[in-house]
Amino acid sequence: MPGSHKPRTAKDLPAGPRAVVVGGGMSGLIAARDLAREGFDVTVLEASGSFGGCVGTHRVAGLELDSGAESYASRSSAVPQLLEELGLQESIVQPNPDGAWLQLGGADLSQAAQRMPQTGLLGIPADPRAEEISRAIGRTGVARAALDRVLPVAPLLRRDKISLGEVVRSRMGEAVLKRLVTPVVGGVYSADPDVLDADSVAPGLRKAMAEHGSLGAAVGAMRRAAPAGSTVASLKGGMGTLAKALADDLAARGVRLLAETPATAVERTGNGFRIQTDAGAHDADALVVAADGPTAVDLLAPAVPELAAFRPGPGPGVALVTLVVDKPELDAAPRGTGVLVARDAEAVQAKALTHATAKWQWLADSTGPGTHVLRLSYGRGLGPGQEADATALRPDGELFAAALADASALLQVPLEEADVIGWDVVRWVGALPSATVGHADRVASVRAAVAEVHGLEVVGAWLAGTGLAAVTADTRYRTSHLAEAVK
Repeated sequence: MPGSHKPRTAKDLPAGPRAVVVGGGMSGLIAARDLAREGFDVTVLEASGSFGGCVGTHRVAGLELDSGAESYASRSSAVPQLLEELGLQESIVQPNPDGAWLQLGGADLSQAAQRMPQTGLLGIPADPRAEEISRAIGRTGVARAALDRVLPVAPLLRRDKISLGEVVRSRMGEAVLKRLVTPVVGGVYSADPDVLDADSVAPGLRKAMAEHGSLGAAVGAMRRAAPAGSTVASLKGGMGTLAKALADDLAARGVRLLAETPATAVERTGNGFRIQTDAGAHDADALVVAADGPTAVDLLAPAVPELAAFRPGPGPGVALVTLVVDKPELDAAPRGTGVLVARDAEAVQAKALTHATAKWQWLADSTGPGTHVLRLSYGRGLGPGQEADATALRPDGELFAAALADASALLQVPLEEADVIGWDVVRWVGALPSATVGHADRVASVRAAVAEVHGLEVVGAWLAGTGLAAVTADTRYRTSHLAEAVK
């Protein structure tokens, strides 16, 4: 991953307007690239020592592996279009279609595991009477969920703000919420459904309920309308190759990539901006702030005071424990591509396990038979009034021990420390912003305040939503309008 690049000479500099991008994560790199393509002279200021943010790599047991995001939502054209522009379309790979398993609670974990139902949306079933759903929630749960077909939908549709948890609970009951929806939502958003804004994390769901008369029918209609095929894809070599390709592309376009250079202050100067760093100041005609929410608001509030009221709290802390193990018994992929863990599986501390070598054939080919890559995720999002989950903040050694025990339980294959070839812990603190109830209104208020300042744009997951597809589409849309306004 590139660090800082040499300053260019005067003859090398583009004649176009100057732009500064604060933040070298994916949204920052994408914004910088699009501005450079529009003829801007672009500088990227990144506080850390590397670029890519949550899309990066680390080396474990001699393997170059994803340290953060390992896939992207493939039912949006945003990421595939970017990959094609970067010449990476031939590297796109699909996951093993076997899918993941669901670990439920019980005295015998092996008897409480089943394949994850594939017919739902965020774990919400289209038909709660299906056999795979019945096994997960029991006959009583099915009977309660079936009421969704006859309950009136109007009360939920009249609500201005409502959590995803409340939507599911009121329509299908507690069993569907806790045993199906919570494990999926926890794996995607590291948050509890009771704190997530339904319209933000499941856009169009309530509208579909109005059209089709129930939650299950709405889910079924949305599933039918979605493109066929897998919902996610990745790149041969891992998603980290995208971050590297973006950074290389920017360097080739003459964009300054300044690592370990955090912006410390922003001043408005007439129609432009002055961005201060410890190493000096950068003047710009256009400014894109692609930092996390708290950092973005703290940086801009002196210049745009209206933003101070919408400073988000930090997102949940997440720790990813990667184990590379020598265990031929795992060649059979006993739990498919991984396991999502329900809250009532109290014997397991992890919220999810990805069997990466079972999920991605390119990785299995690179390791060979008998060697497996397992990724366990720690740090559950909690519901209203619950104490913060500090699991992800535990020392590396404790997380390693927990991961070994959890992987053994979830995969039903005993793993010992002697089986481990290499391991690593990567922590993401505040990296997954939660779209809590009222999120859409807060985003609209931030957008309105930013729109009043000529030449300014704010992008990133805290506004666009979690996931590379959402971030890519939003960043490119907003950067395009910024370029047009400034030029």
